[in-house]
Amino acid sequence: MKVAAQIGLFDSDARVIVDDPSGRIVYYPSALEAGQAAGLFASLLETVPWRSERRMMYDREVDVPRLVASLPIDGELPPAVAAVVPLIERLSDARFTSIGFNLYRDGRDSVAPHNDRLPELVAGVPIALLSLGATRRMTIRSKAQPRRVLDLDLDSGSLLVMSYETQYHYDHGIPKTDAQVGPRISAAFRMRSKATQREMKA
Repeated sequence: MKVAAQIGLFDSDARVIVDDPSGRIVYYPSALEAGQAAGLFASLLETVPWRSERRMMYDREVDVPRLVASLPIDGELPPAVAAVVPLIERLSDARFTSIGFNLYRDGRDSVAPHNDRLPELVAGVPIALLSLGATRRMTIRSKAQPRRVLDLDLDSGSLLVMSYETQYHYDHGIPKTDAQVGPRISAAFRMRSKATQREMKA
């Protein structure tokens, strides 16, 4: 299912994707205006401390197919990032402590279907995903049968807010694509548990 962007901003443009006992997922196609989204994308490319990672998979170490970074919200955020935090928190109706960044350099970069690590998060607080740059498709699929699959094209400047409960019931991922696509940045706003915050600062 593709949710098309329409003219409009913020709450009036919200699209409710899921709202039932499994949780709530809301998509804001135009959380940021086009110019602000483009400026933030360019700023993040230059200022975020991007790094590559490797991880074990099938008994061997492989490259993570994207670049990553993370910043605490109570630290020194780049000004362009700090400027959007109040908006993200208002639309999400939550306060956040950290931002995790993913840079998908082209269609070969991806993230496998997963749910967030719930022990690292504060129960009841949603996760907000801000998309910048090229449009990429996110696949959201239910864990229970019959399998429910939602395909959502995440446009630049859009915000996807997933309730804490959805992480029990759905996986989400960005699949690879053969299409010619430019780079995309995902900024994931989370409320980390105090123990996780201490570990991140150690």
